[in-house]
Order: sequence, then C-alpha cells, then structure tokens
Amino acid sequence: MSWGRLYFALQALGGAVWWITVATVPAVRTLTLGSLDPVVVAALDVPLFVVASALAAVSAGAVGRVSATVATVWTALVLAGLAVWATGTGEAGWGVVVMTAATVGSVLALALVLLGRVPTEWLTSGPLRFRTADPGAATARHVVATTVQIVVFWGLFLGVFPVAIAVAEHRWRLHPALPGPVVTALLVVGLVVLALASALGIASAAAMSTKGAGTPLPSASANRLVVAGPYRSVRNPMALAGITQGVAVGLMLGSWIVVVYALAGSVVWNCVVRPLEEADLEARFGEDFRRYAARVRCWVPRWPIAASVGGVPVPLSSPRR
Repeated sequence: MSWGRLYFALQALGGAVWWITVATVPAVRTLTLGSLDPVVVAALDVPLFVVASALAAVSAGAVGRVSATVATVWTALVLAGLAVWATGTGEAGWGVVVMTAATVGSVLALALVLLGRVPTEWLTSGPLRFRTADPGAATARHVVATTVQIVVFWGLFLGVFPVAIAVAEHRWRLHPALPGPVVTALLVVGLVVLALASALGIASAAAMSTKGAGTPLPSASANRLVVAGPYRSVRNPMALAGITQGVAVGLMLGSWIVVVYALAGSVVWNCVVRPLEEADLEARFGEDFRRYAARVRCWVPRWPIAASVGGVPVPLSSPRR
C-alpha cells in the first residue's frame, strides 16, 4: 500500500471513530459540531468522507483515484463550511481545527495517489520560479527591492495573517483564558524575541542585497554566494528569523494557533522550499556552495567562519533566506 492510500485508510478509521464518539460523547459533539444536527451532517459525511476514504485506501486504478478525489474535495468543503459556521456562531471551533489537519493530509495524500509524489516544484513555477536579479543593477536598487519585500512579507505574515488567526481563535472559543500576569509576561517576552529576530532578518537582508547583488526573493535572487554577515554563522538566517518572529508574534497575541502557524511554516519551508532552493544554489555555485554547506549548519548557528570555505576563497554572497 502506498503512503497516500495508507493515509486514506487511517483517515477512514479516524472518521469512523470520530462519528462513534460524536454519537456517544455529548462533549465531543458540542466541541466539533456545535448545534449542527449530527444526523444531517453524518448522512453526507459518512459516505463522502469515511466511505470514500476507505475506497481510496483499498481500491486501485480509477475507483481509487476518484474516491480519493471525492474524499479530498468533500473534506475541503467541510472545512470551509465549518469555518463559516464557527465564525458566525462561535461554535464548533475544534471541528475547524480537526478538519484543517484533515484537509492538509488529504491534499498531500491525493497528490501521492494521483501523481505518486508531492509536486513541490509547483511552488517555484510561474512568477515564483527561481531567477537571479539583474546583475547590472546598482546596489541601491537591490536594497530598495529588498526593503519593499520586507515591508510586504512582514506586513502580511507577521501582521495581517496572525491578527486574523488570533481573531478567529477568539471567535471560535479556542483561546485559553490566561491570567493577567501571564499575558503581560508573554507580551514582554514576545516583544524582546521579535526585536532580536527582526534584527537578524534585517542584517541578513542587508548582506543579501549589498554583497549578493540580489534580494531574498527567489524570483530575484542573489548573483553571488554570500557568506558575509549572519550567513557566516548559519545557512538560512532569514528563515530562522522569520520563524522566530512568527512565534514571537504568537506570544505577544497570546495565541497558540499563531505559534502553530509559525512552526508549521518552518516545516513547509524546511521540507519543501529549502531542498528546491539549495538544489538551485548548488547548480549555480557548484563546489563553492557544497563546501559552504559542509561548514555551516542549516538551522543551528555556530561561531562565524572566515569569508572562505575549506581554505578556498568564496565569493561574498549567500544562500537565500
């Protein structure tokens, strides 16, 4: 059995257990469905979620592919419907959390069933495909472009999205009631961590734009392999800074879901974006990048290394993010 079909088998089992629990444990029914009529929901969900997942697990060929598609589409529709219901009524917040996890799992499993793999390269196609910045542009132009990127991405991923998540967390009644001193302590710690992480991100961006003749964005990436600034201590200081910033914002908002959002972003970056990015760097910089990667760790900083790798001078430019 493939990993995709195995997932659908586990999903079918989990769905069946959940419905049994909904029928026998009122607290679970309230937390995940609120005042929705479980009989009406089950009439649709059991065949389209539980049975379809089971068929996707045990059936090969067209039946398995169609069943996996039906289960995935239905899971996404249930997530959307529950999110609207929870936002409007303040009920079923935990149902949204559960179905979010199920939707992510179903989409990944569907890719495995249909394609035999998860097509991560799609994330770097079209306007997001890997391209170097204009090597003839003035350094000031790269600095301005990097500044704009920071404002936009920090505004969205550290401002708009976390605030929206925190509001939903409160509306869906998933926010824990914390004592006042705890809220204050989280705010102070979050502010300190955010300031330190932001300083790391700015220093990394400065090294990228001034030494690398490019920007942190893969579609306008550095022309030279930077080992200056924070890149002398860790290969991915901007990713490390961004993830830490996200956790800090979660602490400031007192939102456990925002913290999970930041940590989930780290998993996506490490498992999806980083391999693609490092493959691009190795293809462009060859042995220089391989020596650099052998000396400097991906996530855990070390004492700064010299601006050379393995005793051989390396152009001062950097692995992005």
